[in-house]
Amino acid sequence: MSAIDAFIAQHGLAGLIAAAAVLFVGGVAKGVVGFALPMIAISGLGAFLPAPTAVALFIMSALISNVWQTLRDGVGPAMTAMRRYRLLNAVLLPGILVSSQFVTMIDERVFFTTLGALLVAFALSQLAGWRATFLARWPRAAEVGAGLIGGLGGGMFGVWGPPVTLYLLACDTPKADTMRALGLVFALGAITLTIGHLISGVLNAQTLPLSLLGVAPVMAGMALGYAVHDRLDPRAFRRATLAVLAVAGLNLLRRGLTG
Repeated sequence: MSAIDAFIAQHGLAGLIAAAAVLFVGGVAKGVVGFALPMIAISGLGAFLPAPTAVALFIMSALISNVWQTLRDGVGPAMTAMRRYRLLNAVLLPGILVSSQFVTMIDERVFFTTLGALLVAFALSQLAGWRATFLARWPRAAEVGAGLIGGLGGGMFGVWGPPVTLYLLACDTPKADTMRALGLVFALGAITLTIGHLISGVLNAQTLPLSLLGVAPVMAGMALGYAVHDRLDPRAFRRATLAVLAVAGLNLLRRGLTG
């Protein structure tokens, strides 16, 4: 039985269509604002799939989409971003690798409650206009802190975007540089996450083919998102994405708290 047949047997054709739709929406959001694929994927998939399956399903999409985002402006700018954020990555990547080994040991209620709270707090704080500008006074400490928190969330939940994004916002990073930096950080993190979950067993002979199938809807969504990003002011779309994340986070909190 193929991976897709096994998925349909367990979750139904409707589950397969829903998973593809979630990944497509995550790709659109990523193309428009440069982040939110893991948060949308995990919150959306987590609404009807077990946590390890939800994490495994988007891993290869995260890897390939972030390589595209990093190299979209060429190799030279990507190398500049790598040098600029070397401290952040030096802290983030080992954190993802280590914490990824504990994902199968976490109770699903704890998983969904923690991730839901993270999404709601991040989305609502940004929608309310709060910016952590005070972090710019201690840039190195902020960079290390973002790496530590992102490493923990990335390995255990597949989500390391919020602390990194907050750090970039606090530093008033220009739009193009933000997109490139996020792509680089997420690409390196996705490589580490892939290795970590190959070790943990979350990504295995059954889930890896399914994860590869998830690449197509993400790439299609990301292409559409880039078309919007290149032509329109992304701020309104970013606010809409944050609103969706807040709703998704509340749904995860409901599932985590009610079981």
